[in-house]
Amino acid sequence: MNLLFSFALGVVAGIFSGLLGIGGGTVIIPGLVYLFGFSQHNAQGTSLVALLLPVGLLGMLRYYRAGHVHLWIGLAIAAGLFLGTYFGADIAERVPDITLRRIFGVFFLILAVRMLLGK
Repeated sequence: MNLLFSFALGVVAGIFSGLLGIGGGTVIIPGLVYLFGFSQHNAQGTSLVALLLPVGLLGMLRYYRAGHVHLWIGLAIAAGLFLGTYFGADIAERVPDITLRRIFGVFFLILAVRMLLGK
């Protein structure tokens, strides 16, 4: 049953990813923490597994055909993500779970306020 719910979480994250360009941090991680009872560390590590495959390929192709993809910029970001996730994971492993969860929450709170009040 966990695999079925995991798949459903992936579908929901995929819909949000295609619709709003979000998914891993904003849908999958909270879903794993609050629906599956994962620790923050486990949720973050597990969400990175989803990034191993070209999961955004079909959505990217739709945007590409519509002329909404800057391919080289996206590839540069992907290269940065490849390297950055290693260092980010190293830092996260040194932070207690509750602190990591609070940092995660504060980050999204600041982001939400900025998006709601910004231009």
